[in-house]
Amino acid sequence: MQTRATPVTVRSLERFNTAPADEALQTLLTCLNSHHWAHRLTAHRPYPDLPALLAASDEATYDLSPADLTEALSTESLPPLPEDTYAAAHTALSAATAAYESRFGHGFVICLNGMPANEALDHVLAGIRSRLTNDPEEERQVAADELRQLARARLIDALRGAGL
Repeated sequence: MQTRATPVTVRSLERFNTAPADEALQTLLTCLNSHHWAHRLTAHRPYPDLPALLAASDEATYDLSPADLTEALSTESLPPLPEDTYAAAHTALSAATAAYESRFGHGFVICLNGMPANEALDHVLAGIRSRLTNDPEEERQVAADELRQLARARLIDALRGAGL
């Protein structure tokens, strides 16, 4: 049986819109570690509804400078592997992430929202392997899009009550 996630309510959006700026900023930084992004979303409050907030989040993410993107990527880590993952899978993932970080100079980021847990490892490994063929500029754009997706999902989670 699948349970439904708690919906984002008008009240939770109102709490975000009326929270002190420093509180909203700190919550946003847990969604995406970019001060530019978080300040921008905080400064443009109030948002009339969730789609407006998510659109503003997307726009702010697309506008990240290379330095902002570096800041955001600096705190990202791979999602944890399921506890029953084989040691060989950990070794393969460690080797792949080391190759990625050596090539691009930042950690690998991927959004796994909606991905069944038993498919996550294969998805991450396939993603790293395919993205290792990207040139650095192309990969920064792919990483930025993955960050955008993560920020949206984390923002929705925060509005559901995990931090606002």
